[in-house]
Amino acid sequence: MTDDAPAGAAGMTRTRTATGPADGPDPRGRARGGRRAGRGAAPRRVRTGSRWTPYVLVAPFFVFFGAFGVFPLAATAWASLYRMELTAPDERQWVGVHNYARLADDTFFWNALVNTVTIGVLATVPQLLLALGVAHLLDVRLRGRGVFRVVALAPYATSVAAATLVFALFFGRDHGMANWALGLAGLDPVDWQNGPWASKFAVASIVIWRWTGYNALIYLAAMQTVPPELYEAASLDGASRWRQFLHVTLPGLRPAIAFTVLVSTIGATQLFGEPLLFGSGAGATGGADHQFQTLGLYLYEQGWVNLHLGRAAAIAWTMLLILVVVFGAVRVARALLARRESAREGLGHARAGRAGRDGRAGRDRRSGRSGRDGRRR
Repeated sequence: MTDDAPAGAAGMTRTRTATGPADGPDPRGRARGGRRAGRGAAPRRVRTGSRWTPYVLVAPFFVFFGAFGVFPLAATAWASLYRMELTAPDERQWVGVHNYARLADDTFFWNALVNTVTIGVLATVPQLLLALGVAHLLDVRLRGRGVFRVVALAPYATSVAAATLVFALFFGRDHGMANWALGLAGLDPVDWQNGPWASKFAVASIVIWRWTGYNALIYLAAMQTVPPELYEAASLDGASRWRQFLHVTLPGLRPAIAFTVLVSTIGATQLFGEPLLFGSGAGATGGADHQFQTLGLYLYEQGWVNLHLGRAAAIAWTMLLILVVVFGAVRVARALLARRESAREGLGHARAGRAGRDGRAGRDRRSGRSGRDGRRR
């Protein structure tokens, strides 16, 4: 046993030496090392962008907007200050604001402006009213609602040339279906292309047919954002469907209505394709007596028929200025109405506060009088 003890001790010493701290970490050391190794092995976030990345991403938009938006506006404004012919654009002559001043005495310009406003009103008002009705019908849970929505949007996807040619046949004087229907009703036929008001109504009907479905889908999307709790509360209060539409649906559609009115006004000002193709060979004149010539047609006639590029540029900028003045006037009117409403509310609150103070003063006087009477007794 004496001889074996040292050997066993040496073996234990070798074993302890092989597994001890000298050759390997202890368990706590392994744990701390493992945590350090875990932290060191975690993937580091690499910054792949910089502060210039957003500008680089939006740069293509500004490049195309500058090339196809700002530059044409600036070039048109520059051309409107010259007497310039389309056949010889280099042989220009500075005239300043003469191209704008001559529009004040141009009867054809004022005729085109009146026609544009008239056709715009005849097209926009019925179009938006019909769009509200169609959207309200599509908002009801019906079978095949998706099919009806596609049908409502189909006219918008139709080519303006195809739609206008079909309507030109429909409003034909001799063999049109419109006059055929009037004949069945015992009415005289109408010359839809040469009549001063009939031609405007015919052109407006094309616009109504093409854009009603588009505006209806915008109204439908806005209707679906109105909380259903408002309809439930209105029905519990005894409101009919018509009153719910007036007092719940329409207030929720105000932003959508404002958007459609804005877009429709801009579209009416730029109306070009429908009156150009409806005239059956009249071209840019808008009928034999210019009865449905719009500002877009008059611009086209001056620039690409009469080849007066400077005059056409002045008409284009005048159309833009008209839109700016109209929308500016609308903004000012809305601000004045909002200020008047706030003043009325403030006056109402002031009257209510004065009435409350008078009521409290009267109660205080009555209580003081009753107290003096009690002391006398």
